[in-house]
This record gives sequence, structure tokens and C-alpha cells, in this order.
Amino acid sequence: MPRLDVTGRAGARHQLNADAGGTLMEALRDADMGIEAICGGQCACATCHCWVAADWFAQLPDVSDDERELLSSLDHYDPLRSRLTCQLEITDVPNGLPLIVAPEE
Repeated sequence: MPRLDVTGRAGARHQLNADAGGTLMEALRDADMGIEAICGGQCACATCHCWVAADWFAQLPDVSDDERELLSSLDHYDPLRSRLTCQLEITDVPNGLPLIVAPEE
């Protein structure tokens, strides 16, 4: 069960434990971290956009073309940190992953 170091939009830090078998989006949504997940995890809305600490970014699976295309349309896109949490399975998330819930568009 990975631990997540999450900074919400208001700047408050939270330690969350994420259960295996789901996505990072589901863990953040269920913990009321401001993740709307309007599309239900289909990589179609970007309401689960987060920034991963740059030095941890390379530890995650590669960004797909669909995810990159959607992310690059966002005002707050950062190619070195931006991920859609619906595209990250808990099993692929390293323990202690620091991330920030990105501003709403």
C-alpha cells in the first residue's frame, strides 16, 4: 500500500495510503482532495490533473500519446511534472510519491 504525500490546491499537505487495485485518481477522489474525475477515468476531461515532483516523475510509467495530448491543452501543463492521475495505477506508484493537485482550469 503506497503512501502518498499530497498537497491540495489550498496548500495543505496530507499523507494518504492508497489501496492496490485502483488508480491514483480514485484514491485522491475518495480522500476528497479536489479531484473531480468527471470522465470517470477515461483520459477525457483532465479534472484529475496533478503535478508530480520532478525528481519522481521518471519513476512513473511513460505518458501515453492520448494523455500528453490532453495535458498539453491545459493552461497549467508542465511537461516535466504534469500527469493525469486516472492513468496511474496504484501498483505503478512508488511509495512516498509527492504530488500537488493542479489548479482548476
